[in-house]
Amino acid sequence: IFGIDSKGLVNEWNETSEKITGFKKEEVLGKDLVETYITEDYRDAVKLVLDNALKGKETANYEFPLFTKDDKRVMVLLNSSTRRDSAGEIIGVLGVGQDISEIDKLRTESESVAKELRQFIETANAPIFGIDSKGLVNEWNETSEKITGFKKEEVLGKDLVETYITED
Repeated sequence: IFGIDSKGLVNEWNETSEKITGFKKEEVLGKDLVETYITEDYRDAVKLVLDNALKGKETANYEFPLFTKDDKRVMVLLNSSTRRDSAGEIIGVLGVGQDISEIDKLRTESESVAKELRQFIETANAPIFGIDSKGLVNEWNETSEKITGFKKEEVLGKDLVETYITED
């Protein structure tokens, strides 16, 4: 959990923020959160999320990377909430983040495996086609194209049996 004032300066930094980033509370208080602790390629986007919260528009489940004190990349899932004083005036933002680095790593690995399998299907030296539960074509690899002469774009979404199988 962290907090910033209306100028974007850190005014709250809990123990878990210290643990995740390696920066002690004393080091971050009064510093510009975005300019100091957010990776350059995400600064504008994170600033927009925080600026929106300063206008009363909160954001849930925003993912962004930050770098720790020892330059380790950490993926954070952020929920931003507007902070108000007793009169209801906006005075800052409270951010609740979670370290999702392991989840992000697993997602990246899964995407890599899926891409590899997709490439395997597309280039297999055998016709591979698939249909959904209604019998409509949802897969048609390169070898299927070569053997039949029908391009993938032509067959996707068509009824396999009714369109491409002879009556007999």
